[in-house]
Amino acid sequence: METLISGLSDGAIYGLIAMGMSITFYVTRVINFAHGQLLMVAVMTIAEGTLAHWPLGASILLAFVASAAIAVLTYLIAIRPVLRRNRFNIIWVASTLGISIVLENGAAYFFGSDTVQFPVLLQNDTIKIGGVTISWQQILAFFLALAIGAAFELMRKNTTLGKVGMAVAFDPDMAAAIGANTNTLAIGAFALSGVLCAVAGVLLGPSSFANPYMGDTYAIYGFIAFIVSKTTYPLSALYAGIVLGVVAEEANALINANAASWFPFVVVLLLLVARPSWILVEGQGARRPARRRRPGRLAGTGAVHG
Repeated sequence: METLISGLSDGAIYGLIAMGMSITFYVTRVINFAHGQLLMVAVMTIAEGTLAHWPLGASILLAFVASAAIAVLTYLIAIRPVLRRNRFNIIWVASTLGISIVLENGAAYFFGSDTVQFPVLLQNDTIKIGGVTISWQQILAFFLALAIGAAFELMRKNTTLGKVGMAVAFDPDMAAAIGANTNTLAIGAFALSGVLCAVAGVLLGPSSFANPYMGDTYAIYGFIAFIVSKTTYPLSALYAGIVLGVVAEEANALINANAASWFPFVVVLLLLVARPSWILVEGQGARRPARRRRPGRLAGTGAVHG
């Protein structure tokens, strides 16, 4: 049971990272390969702020701002110029990877490459339920992730901004033709992805250490959850991350202590072999040919319609 609880809390963090990836893909059809470094920036900002004796609230706020700002700059510098020239060009793969390398090395230069202890938030506060010890940090991670996912879905389906986002995701050219500001929406999507990475960093930090190279590991888990979720809806990416966290923790318990580092890749490979269509699917905006309706009869008339 403790393994399950740990998997759910870790999976919530992976899910938030995957959800951020999915939101930017949802709007721009671009995968930000510097996404894991946004989490690293948030964690390092809070850890270094604590070492400098800043108020914890100020450090967390600065981490949110920094992560969102870098996400937006990544879009403006490494992605938008590519999409402007050719929306179907995938040079953004190289440009976002370049941004990730710059962020890692920049953090190592400014903060140093040594591992830094993250401040304790709720990790030491625990409760016992049926003999199982659970930290409030784990409870917060799981339920906060679910609340964020639910809030996003409500916004997506019930607000004008969300409906415009769905229109852009379905057909960006048509959305632009009817007046939707796709560039502003993309900036908002990248800013939101940065905020989600900062939330994941705050939830992750107390049970981990901060260093400039930590982003790669969590980016890989987020990316696996993102592609397993079919890259279609951000909420499904959150759920996939939670399931991935449980699977990884159970692998650690049943196989060996290092199984979590390789077992998720086995899951992806098995899916690729058994059901490649599960992962390699058309994007949400891809148009499918309309089905031709079969002739039928109008009720009560006998008239044929087609």
